[in-house]
Amino acid sequence: MQGYVILMFILVVGGTIFDMIHKKSAQYFFAKAKAAEASRTRELGAGDKIGIAVSTVAVDVVTSGEFCNPRRRISHLFTMYGFILFLLNTIALVFAYPTHEAPAIVSQLWHLGAAMVMFGGYWFWFFIRVDITAEGVPWNRIVRADLFILSLLGTTTFGLVWSILHSMGVTPLDTVSLALFIISATVLFGGVYWSKFAHMFFKPAAAFNKRVIKADGSLENMPEPVDLTDPELQKKFPDIPEYMGSNPPNMGPGIKREQPQHY
Repeated sequence: MQGYVILMFILVVGGTIFDMIHKKSAQYFFAKAKAAEASRTRELGAGDKIGIAVSTVAVDVVTSGEFCNPRRRISHLFTMYGFILFLLNTIALVFAYPTHEAPAIVSQLWHLGAAMVMFGGYWFWFFIRVDITAEGVPWNRIVRADLFILSLLGTTTFGLVWSILHSMGVTPLDTVSLALFIISATVLFGGVYWSKFAHMFFKPAAAFNKRVIKADGSLENMPEPVDLTDPELQKKFPDIPEYMGSNPPNMGPGIKREQPQHY
C-alpha cells in the first residue's frame, strides 16, 4: 500500500507538470505579468507582497472568499477541508501505522474527512453545478470536466462503504468496495492531466496575482473605475449623458442587483 501511495504522488506531480506544459499556464502567467509592468503606477515592496500573500492565504485559500454564492462557498469548504483530512489521515494510516492499530482519533478523522467530502461534493453535484442551476440540464449529464469531482466522490464514498462493511464483516461486498475505492483513487490521482485536479495548485497563484495587479495599479491594462456622474468626466466625454442620461447609474454595484446563483 505504501508503494501505491507513492506511485499516486508521482502521478499527481507528473500530471500537474504535463498540464502546465500542455496549457502553457506558467508561460502565460509570466508573460501576462511582464506585460503589466509598463502600466504599473506603484512599485510594491517586499512588505506589500508579504501582506498580499497573507491576505491571499487568509481570504482566497483558507476561507474561499472568492465565492459570492454562500452555498457554493460552504460546499467548497466542506469538500476542500474534508479532502485534506481524508488525505492526511490516509497517509498517516499507511505510513505511520502499517502493521499495528492506529489511534482512534486518526480513524475518526479519516471517516470525518470522507463524510465532509461527500456532503460538500454531492451538494455541489446535485444542486450547485453551473449547467444545472443556470442551464437546467439533468444532474446525470457527464462531461470530461466532471472527472475530478466524480473520482473524488467515488474515492471517499467507496472508502467509507468499505470501512463500514469491513468492520461489520460483510464479505465479499467489502472486497468489492475496496476494489472500487482503489479504482476511483487511481482515476483521481492518475487523471490529473485530464481533470481539473491541478486547479488546486494554480488557484492560489492566480488569486495572488489578481491582488498584486490591483495594488500596483497595472489592472491588467484595464482603465481604472470612474464616476460617470463626475462633471469633469462628462466634459471630457460629452456623449455620456446622451447614452446614459444626466445621472448615469453606477455600473459597478449594479451587477449585484441580481443575487449570484451560479458561480
